[in-house]
Amino acid sequence: MASFKLLLLPGDGIGPEVMREVEKVLAFVDRQGLAGISTEHALVGGSAYDAEGKPVSDATVRIAGDADAVLFGAVGGPRWDRVPYEDRPEAGLLRLRRDLGLFANLRPAICYPALADASSLKREFVEGLDILIVRELTGGVYFGEPKEIVTLESGEKRAVDTQVYTTGEIDRIARVAFDLARKRRNKVSSAEKRNVMKSGVLWNEVVTGLHRAEFADVELEHVLADNCAMQLVRRPKQFDVIVTDNLFGDVLSDIAATLTGSLGMLPSASLGARDPATGRQAALFEPVHGSAPDIAGQGKANPIAMIGSLAMAMRYSLGLADAADALEKAVSRVLDDGTRTADIAPSGTNSVGTSEMGDAVLAAFAGALG
Repeated sequence: MASFKLLLLPGDGIGPEVMREVEKVLAFVDRQGLAGISTEHALVGGSAYDAEGKPVSDATVRIAGDADAVLFGAVGGPRWDRVPYEDRPEAGLLRLRRDLGLFANLRPAICYPALADASSLKREFVEGLDILIVRELTGGVYFGEPKEIVTLESGEKRAVDTQVYTTGEIDRIARVAFDLARKRRNKVSSAEKRNVMKSGVLWNEVVTGLHRAEFADVELEHVLADNCAMQLVRRPKQFDVIVTDNLFGDVLSDIAATLTGSLGMLPSASLGARDPATGRQAALFEPVHGSAPDIAGQGKANPIAMIGSLAMAMRYSLGLADAADALEKAVSRVLDDGTRTADIAPSGTNSVGTSEMGDAVLAAFAGALG
């Protein structure tokens, strides 16, 4: 039986609540002998700032680097609005991405049939929706230098954020997208702004060259990022895999998420380069929803995105593809049965709490495994 070491970073807000539901599944996997699972907990985000003086400690980053996978809840909230910019809760996640080299963010946008009517679009536009957004995560405007606010001689202030990409950074994220497309519907849409940005010109050139040289069997289309946003809310099922930079990926993945009915439904994976000698790959898995401080501690949070993030960890980091399939099918079965947390419950109907939803998914998961 394979053994794995996981680092759990619940974070702030509803993060600890949804992480508890994942721990139930992990304990079941260990008890059933599907894999040996050992877990360690650490602080991140605002809770880490309060206890340790920074949004993620050096020790936590080291533990994350040694783990087979990191499961991350959520960070942030209004109580930390006045902390120094470099110590904001989100800086903890950015450091983990940078220090672990997590350059590829996979954001699936899947609309479960049972939730198609909860989408912001009509059912016929989203039923069966299955998009994967591949976002470059460690370059671009979020990490480019200079990044500063300066006071000019006139007394005015000027803010600068720098968009920087190299050939290698673009090549490696495009490879991820093309490889994934081959396992799906074999289409990649590359989104940039080559009409107004030099980084977009280079992005287009590198993706085109790589496609021609190594991935000519995959359908490739180039789409301007603003048009891609429009098409996502106009005719989203035209897309299969969308590959894009850090900034546009942030925007486009949130747009795609709204099509599915609730941010509480969607997981994500952030992956590093695979070590050619050991095959090991740094990875962090997290729900796309925020910390939702308005409902934190009330047992109302939807744990499905966090559970889905565990399924992605099973698939990409733990080699438990069958268990991942069973867990995702368990979520679908529970939704088909009408079990809903408040965020996805139709108006006027009863809803269950965080723990009840987690228990329902775990029961369905156990049943799927026989």
